[in-house]
Amino acid sequence: MKDAILNLLKKSTEDFISGQIISEKLGVSRTAIWKYINILRKEGYTIDSYSKKGYKLISSPDILTYEEVKNIIHTKYIGQEFFYFDSIDSTNTVGKKLAEKGEPNGTIIVSEEQTMGHGRLGRNWVSPKYKGIWLSIILRPNVDPINVSKITQIAAAAMIRTLKSLKIDAFVKWPNDIVMNDKKICGILTEMSAELNRVNYVIVGMGINANLDKTDFNKDILNKATSLKIETNSSINRKIFLGTLINEFEKLYDEFQENFTVTKSIEICKKYSAVIGNDIKILHSGKEFYAKAIDIEENGELVVQYKDGSIEKLISGEISIRGLNGYI
Repeated sequence: MKDAILNLLKKSTEDFISGQIISEKLGVSRTAIWKYINILRKEGYTIDSYSKKGYKLISSPDILTYEEVKNIIHTKYIGQEFFYFDSIDSTNTVGKKLAEKGEPNGTIIVSEEQTMGHGRLGRNWVSPKYKGIWLSIILRPNVDPINVSKITQIAAAAMIRTLKSLKIDAFVKWPNDIVMNDKKICGILTEMSAELNRVNYVIVGMGINANLDKTDFNKDILNKATSLKIETNSSINRKIFLGTLINEFEKLYDEFQENFTVTKSIEICKKYSAVIGNDIKILHSGKEFYAKAIDIEENGELVVQYKDGSIEKLISGEISIRGLNGYI
């Protein structure tokens, strides 16, 4: 009922809408309407009310509920099931629980805050409330488990497209980071539940440092991480970013779901690669190796060339890469 009242208010932003009209349209008492209006106000909506005039929505809070982003989302299945939380431990953790309960392909989990956010290899991810975009997507691809790593490239490409739509230039640090000025602004964590030759579900987690300030980061990672706000000197509209990201992800994921290929995504990741053509340090099993990144294969493997001329294709797994003089 609360969402229905909010919808009516949003459709009447130019004029007041009377309590009587809301009552007739929704079949509830005017006392009940007043109760829900107060709930909306507590959630951050500014609503004017006058006797004989009714109610008028003045402004909406900066929150990522379905009601706030649904008009931006234009998808067939990604985001059509949408779970919103004010605060949870991790969107990927909740995503796994929902996937185990049978939530469908394309289900979105969004939280304003993560208290135990994490990235690849168990690294912590700072996720302060109302400042970032922390989400996970439940996918149920009918593919061999070996192909699941391709989905990380889809997420990275969707992120680049979203940033481009906002006129922001960023680059992909293989396999799962988006960087600006050699610092991370977004991380992608792809996890799956699978059997020998069958995928039960995949969880794609994305953490976007949208409007974090320098004080939100631990001092020891300020040389590695940043935010869109810091780099552009302006706040990002989180609702537009989230809705656009969902749209772009579905466009690219359709190719994978229909043909099991990620050609378009790889093209984007190669075009905006932060590593191709650069000398890199490869970290694996506590050891360091040095090579030059020369290509990204169709299946998402990074092709590197060592000083002796030998070529190797790297699968993300437990491998991390760094630039010779910094994060990238």
